[in-house]
Amino acid sequence: MRVLMTGGAGFIGSHFCDRLLAEGHAVMVIDNLITGSAENLAHLAGRDGFTFVRYDVSNFIFVPGAVEAVVHLASPASPNPASRFGYPQLPIQTLKAGALGTHNALGVARARQARFLLASTSEIYGNPEVHPQSEAYWGRVDPIGPRSVYDEAKRFAEAITMAYHRQHGIDTRIARIFNTYGPRMRRDDGRAVPNFITQAIAHEPLTVYGNGSQTRSFCYVDDLIEGLYRLLTSDVHDPVNLGNPDEITIRQLAEVTNRLAGNPAGIIALPERRDASDPDRRQPDIRRARESLGWSPKVDLETGLARTIDDFRKGS
Repeated sequence: MRVLMTGGAGFIGSHFCDRLLAEGHAVMVIDNLITGSAENLAHLAGRDGFTFVRYDVSNFIFVPGAVEAVVHLASPASPNPASRFGYPQLPIQTLKAGALGTHNALGVARARQARFLLASTSEIYGNPEVHPQSEAYWGRVDPIGPRSVYDEAKRFAEAITMAYHRQHGIDTRIARIFNTYGPRMRRDDGRAVPNFITQAIAHEPLTVYGNGSQTRSFCYVDDLIEGLYRLLTSDVHDPVNLGNPDEITIRQLAEVTNRLAGNPAGIIALPERRDASDPDRRQPDIRRARESLGWSPKVDLETGLARTIDDFRKGS
């Protein structure tokens, strides 16, 4: 296939490029680099079958030549208000990527009769009343809160994707991606894993907000890419959760990171700063992925964190 990928210079996108090229597909990336990094794709420069165009997907997208698949990943993704790459700092761009960007990417898929994969998110479930979260759960989202620009952009993206599937017969897929980590994450991303690793390799105390009892489920990027590839090459049109169902508290994550990094500085608790829409628990129900794609994560947290710590050290 020739694959058009929006947001391919991001953390997940760059790994997906590697996988698609390894499978023999050609990849054209378009990315405006407001949160992605050209360094993530530097190793692909000059490679046969790979092209990069710096472009904002909220504008009309024209791609010459054949396109057999469109993968829409473009969007700021960090919820951290302290990160300049987070959607709290880029609210309009986030909404445009989810609304206009999805519409434009779907337009390419329609014009070329290409299959389409939307990268959605676990955030469409909001602060859930159901645990773990299955694809049948409709969510509990604040439509005007500080996180709403991302949550509602992705919910709209899912709605328009299904509308194009039903109205125009576009061959669509929707991946609801849960917390993912691994090499090529931004050190200044602002989320727990890069924050903890950056502090740990500097032998600084890890900062946990509140008592650290809130939970997340962390999926190593190689596992996620396997799930995305299987979904792209499947005929599954309903949303599919992709994430690791092993739930862990943020404090436990900090403790494991310190141990693997050999950091003696310990952990310090700072005043809680989460808003009411920040989920207390997050865990995917992945039965649909297991049954429809034959997919489940293989890399355990300690193995994945060790690899990510090594990558951070190489870049420090």
